[in-house]
Parts: sequence; C-alpha cells; structure tokens
Amino acid sequence: MPLENASVEMDSLVKRFGNFVAVDHVTLSVKPGEIFGFLGPNGAGKSTTIRILCGLLAPTSGKASVGGIDVVKNPEAVKHIIGYMSQKFSLYDDLTVEENIDFFSGIYGVEGERQKERKEYVLKMAGLEDRRGSLTHLLAGGWKQRLALGCAILHEPPILFLDEPTSGVDPIARRGFWDLIYQLSAAGHTVFVSTHYMDEAEYCHRIALMFGGKVIALGSPAELKHALDAVSILRLECSDILGAMRALQAMAETSEVAVFGGGLHVTVADANHSMPAIRTALENAGIGIASLERIEPSMEDVFVALIEEEERKAA
Repeated sequence: MPLENASVEMDSLVKRFGNFVAVDHVTLSVKPGEIFGFLGPNGAGKSTTIRILCGLLAPTSGKASVGGIDVVKNPEAVKHIIGYMSQKFSLYDDLTVEENIDFFSGIYGVEGERQKERKEYVLKMAGLEDRRGSLTHLLAGGWKQRLALGCAILHEPPILFLDEPTSGVDPIARRGFWDLIYQLSAAGHTVFVSTHYMDEAEYCHRIALMFGGKVIALGSPAELKHALDAVSILRLECSDILGAMRALQAMAETSEVAVFGGGLHVTVADANHSMPAIRTALENAGIGIASLERIEPSMEDVFVALIEEEERKAA
C-alpha cells in the first residue's frame, strides 16, 4: 500500500461494554506521515480506540477506516497494512533476539532475501547487531522496546499503532525511542501513538486529549497551549510546598495549584494582579519564596485545566 494513502479516519466512533461507554463518539482524522498522539490518563479510552482501529475489537457504532479500509467490514485486511506494538512489547522472552525476528517474519509473511534484509535492518535499527544470539529476557527495557518496534515493522507497514510503548522504560530509552519514531515519520509512515506521559505530547505533530472516552481537545502542542491564553501560569519555588498549596488554594486569585517537579504551578487570571497577593499570602504564612515567575504552560497544565473544565461541566 502506498504511504501517501496511509491515513486514519474516525466518524462518531462508539464502544460500549454494557452500560460503560469506553469510547464516546470520537471523530478525527490522521494525515499520512503524521505523528499523532493520544494523550490521557489510564482508562480514558485510548487503548480501546486503538484496538478498534487495528481490527481487534468491533465498535458498537460509528465508522472507522485505516488506509482506506473499513475496519468494521474488513478487519482482517487492516491487519496486513499496519504495525501494532503494545506496552507489553509482545515478545517471547525464551527466544533469542534473532529467533523473535524470525518468528514475527513468519507471521507477517516476510520470506527469502527480503527477510534477510529486513532482519539486518531491524538489528541495526535496534542496535542489537552484536546481541542477536542473546535471550530476550536478558535485555534491558529500552532494548526490548526497540526490538519490539523492529518486529512490528518487519513487513514495512505504512501505518503504525503504538499503544503506550514507552511504559516502564527510563527517560533516556524513551527519548531514543522517539528518535526512531521521527525517522519512521520522515520516511512517510503514519504513526499513531498513545501515552500518559505529558512530556511526550511535545514530540507529536498533533494531539487528541482524551478523558472519559471523549476527545476533549485536538490540535498541535502549540495550539493547545494557546487555549490557556486567557489565564496565566506561575512557577513557584518555595521553602514549604504543602504549606504553600494550602495557602494558595484558599486565595480567590488562584484557580488551580498543582505540584510540578520541585515546585508548584499556579493558575491565575491576571499575573500582574495576583503575584503581589501571592507573595503577601506566603510571607504572612512564614513561607520563603525562592522564585515566582510567569511561564509558558506545559502540556500537563493544559491537560489539568481541560479536565477541570470537563469536571465543572459534569457537576
């Protein structure tokens, strides 16, 4: 299948399990060559949506197509044009690196000279050329992750679905994995990736923020951050984080206070008006201020603000 046709479409997609709505009328499209992120907490509906798109789960209602193929009418055909990688990596720990590649080559029908070429490509991409005979269970998480990605793309699928693929690996391995995703996107592959790591959203071309089965925001990281232009985000570093949280949550000027790293992110309507009041409140509480400044919102700030808005609507 040509890479230029590697698009994903959803129209009012719904999946119910009894009375529980896991996917709630999701409508969106993913362009060929795009790195599209599904961002949200566990239980938001990300994995269920991906399983529907991979032909592994039938939707309750709505439509979806992958590479122009209807996932409801022809789910088996979809499986031939996609690569799928889950957070559990789908590898066989009791096989060697090379045996895993050979096994998945057989599943995907990659044979003969092409299989030899693709095996060497995967080994080189994963940095495992010198460890082809190692048992997979002896590999560190980051190496397993690269091997799993390699096995998922042995058949050169134009569309990749990566379901929380960086879960449980260290930050350095995560960054290296995203370098591989960029390479695949640059080659024209469409990459659909779900994550609950807010910082990973910055790596995507566009993001859908999911909560409670719904897409509550859609756009590029910059566009979603602009959604918070009506408020200001302050970064506070102080001598007593918990004490500061209590003091700030009691103030009319603050709409949200959240721990971020070693400090706090404080959401206010007007930074110029609120900063003096915050300084006074903390000084009166005997809390020392190391720094207090306005910053650009992070994706975590955006997500927290949007979820708070959704919860207010529900209430």
